[in-house]
Amino acid sequence: MTEMVYGTVSVQSGEPVLPKWWRTLDKWTLSCILALFGIGLLLGLAASPPLAARNGFGAFHYVQRQAFFGGLAIVAMMITSMMPPNLVRRLAVVGFLAAFVALCGLPFLGTDFGKGAVRWYSLGFASVQPSEFLKPGFVVVAAWLMAASFQINGPPGKALSLTLTVIIVLILAMQPDFGQAALILFGWGVMYFVAGASMVLLVALAGLVVLGGMFSYGASEHFARRIDGFLNPEIDPRTQLGYATNAIREGGFFGVGVGEGEVKWSLPDAHTDFIIAVAAEEYGLILVLVIIALYATIVMRSMFRLIRERDMFIRLAGTGLAAMFGVQAMINLGVAVKLLPAKGMTLPFVSYGGSSLIAGGIAVGMLLAFTRTRPQGEIDDILRGHNR
Repeated sequence: MTEMVYGTVSVQSGEPVLPKWWRTLDKWTLSCILALFGIGLLLGLAASPPLAARNGFGAFHYVQRQAFFGGLAIVAMMITSMMPPNLVRRLAVVGFLAAFVALCGLPFLGTDFGKGAVRWYSLGFASVQPSEFLKPGFVVVAAWLMAASFQINGPPGKALSLTLTVIIVLILAMQPDFGQAALILFGWGVMYFVAGASMVLLVALAGLVVLGGMFSYGASEHFARRIDGFLNPEIDPRTQLGYATNAIREGGFFGVGVGEGEVKWSLPDAHTDFIIAVAAEEYGLILVLVIIALYATIVMRSMFRLIRERDMFIRLAGTGLAAMFGVQAMINLGVAVKLLPAKGMTLPFVSYGGSSLIAGGIAVGMLLAFTRTRPQGEIDDILRGHNR
């Protein structure tokens, strides 16, 4: 229990891989991830049977698929978390390049599944969303570039990372996928801030984002429709947002009871983007607060461990991954209660979706690898050395 609280466990040289991994791992973060996945399966049992019936599948078709993809995600998370940071970086660069090529090919080979945005490749038995796999690779590549700029005679890593970010954001906006574009931009902004960016530059970039939003509002009917719906004080009860907000109100503090919810029969995305509405209706505010606490614990635990890390690359990459993970959850929850415009973003490890689950497993595996306890890997060591 001591190592779970303080995270300062000595690592013996020559120790086997599995015992060393277990001793140095942030077990609280791992436990929270497994808890979120378990809650996702529980909510899938409630939310997906109506959709399965409408599509002619067995009652637990989507739950079984979620368990399968979730199992792959957990395996990917475990394997990635055992890797040293240098190996994580190398594999992330390769994964990022593959995802970037796939992202560029979407206009020619992708499909929108009738949702108005070309974001997926259809494989027949499943679909793949390249932007989900792009995010963790992008964070690591951007962190690597920024960290390299601190080296003597190093490359202009910050400028290169900004150029890469702008290219990706423009490609995502053309799909259109403004939610993922905003998430990419936010993750880069957090890392850039931690790397020591000037506030003047950040404010200027924020102004450019506002101008870009105004341009998109006039140029994209898809974007304008979502903004207009968000700004409209009246909520159409026949829309997904109307069904979701009504379900959240009906759930109250303790919920209407397991299996007694009605929103799953009306919401086509009850098992994905609006899974929190099912949780709030059937289990009430209590389960919603538990879910929020799990996400907050993951982010805060990771940040507290990273703040003591002396390696600039690890600190930046871990911070970007943790921030992006937490903000994606916040966006999903905010959309469900109309605090944010609709963005079509899943709730990590809770919503149904193969790409989201597996990519999330890889991202959290990287985060666990970066937050593992390493000998002489903390700023405290340097400070103690100066005080002697």
